[in-house]
Amino acid sequence: MAKKSGKHVENARKKVEVRPYKLGEAAELLKKTHHTKFNETVELAINLGVDPKHSDQVVRGTVGLPNGLGKTVRVLVIAGGEKVREAQVAGADFVGGDDIVQKIMEGWTDYDAVIATPDMMRSAGKLGKVLGPRGLMPNPKIGTVTFDVAKAIKEVKAGKVEFRVDKAGIVHCPIGKIQFDAAKLAENAHAVIEAVVKAKPAAAKGKYVKKITLTSTMGPGITIDLAEAEAMAAAA
Repeated sequence: MAKKSGKHVENARKKVEVRPYKLGEAAELLKKTHHTKFNETVELAINLGVDPKHSDQVVRGTVGLPNGLGKTVRVLVIAGGEKVREAQVAGADFVGGDDIVQKIMEGWTDYDAVIATPDMMRSAGKLGKVLGPRGLMPNPKIGTVTFDVAKAIKEVKAGKVEFRVDKAGIVHCPIGKIQFDAAKLAENAHAVIEAVVKAKPAAAKGKYVKKITLTSTMGPGITIDLAEAEAMAAAA
């Protein structure tokens, strides 16, 4: 027997019409459907017309959210020599070399982002099976393997997020907290949509963006008007 949804959940769903919403309108509606006591994470789900099984159709990138994520990001830097001091001055929460790599391999998970200098990747490379599933493995393509650790730390702390298409062809990306103003949520969402549109692989055929949904941790999914979202992304 299927579990019946709670009264608050049902009431929230009833407020959402079966139609696409303009992004600003959707952000306002999402806030109106908020019914929990905690500051829920707001997420954008973008269904793409790609086949991630083919390496030339993988959609991946990073985007700086203009209004941040609304949370404190704990940054860990794997570095040695003078870069340790540079990372500490730049605001890294944790800094270390082989010692911190070993700590991670032993199960330590109290961090939200990982940056490594290129010379430490021989050691950090051992962490693929640990950090990979969490989407935290340092990668030069997204700016988390770099000698410019100060810049990388600043970007991550300011709200730089990574997005990557999953096996089902969907990009899930956090865009802030439910307590954000609707306008700020919409602005962050615009930035993510623009970045995903620009990351379209040359090998992708047919319709690229098939559906966009705005939701919160416990809230209903709200379908976004594709024409408006794509037009804004193209004009940016």
